[in-house]
Amino acid sequence: MVLTLEGACPGGQVGAAYVRWADGHRSVLKWRPHSSVEDMQAGPLAVTEALRLAGYPAPATELVAQVGHAVVMVQELLPGRKIEYFGRSELGQALQLNQLQADRLVGRVDVPAMDLHLGDDGVGYCLHEPLRRHNRRSAALERWVAAVGADHPPQLAGDDAVHQDFHPGNMLADERVVTGVVDWDGASRGDRRFDLVTLRFGLHGAATGPGVTERLDAILDSVPEEVLRPAWAHMSLRMVDWAIRHFSPAEVERWLDLAEQRRS
Repeated sequence: MVLTLEGACPGGQVGAAYVRWADGHRSVLKWRPHSSVEDMQAGPLAVTEALRLAGYPAPATELVAQVGHAVVMVQELLPGRKIEYFGRSELGQALQLNQLQADRLVGRVDVPAMDLHLGDDGVGYCLHEPLRRHNRRSAALERWVAAVGADHPPQLAGDDAVHQDFHPGNMLADERVVTGVVDWDGASRGDRRFDLVTLRFGLHGAATGPGVTERLDAILDSVPEEVLRPAWAHMSLRMVDWAIRHFSPAEVERWLDLAEQRRS
């Protein structure tokens, strides 16, 4: 088996590359550090397979292998391009896809539930200490996140498929028709509405159509507090921590602006 490397995929912060098989068809090569094949097969790959059986446009996995501490995967190259403008049509399609994620993992207790990390650190993300140290505003947010964590279970309840990074940069479209959702490396079991919170954060500062964020905000208003509050706390922690460690102070303030909209 020989794969020919064709170059890096555009966008993203972890990395993926286009490869070509001996028979000529193209795929996407990805790698996930500090992972095991067993964990990927029990979690993200099981989630995407369950969704694909329901007709969800998630990529098939053509090859998975352990290479040192990392898992290397070769996945189906789906049609379409990354969405650059997210209008009402794109939102409507995203909401339909999110609905399709409901109850896809009923009875699948073997698929791990999503960890929220409201009281502890994730592996390389959702770190609490950067917020405590950055400034008073971020420290106040971290205290709120920890308080939400004390009031809720450490894992997200539910039997839905959860992408965990459901935003326009991980959606593909052709002529404004959504053709696929990619980057399921963190997928798990939980409540699909978590992905709507992720989408709201993903639209912050993005090119969106008139009324799009307002419509999504109205939908989030109807999500039960026991789901919305820990989901919002998780995304607030995730994005502010990442901005502190990787972006400018102005970017940190921009994410704090959004995080504080639902802090209570």
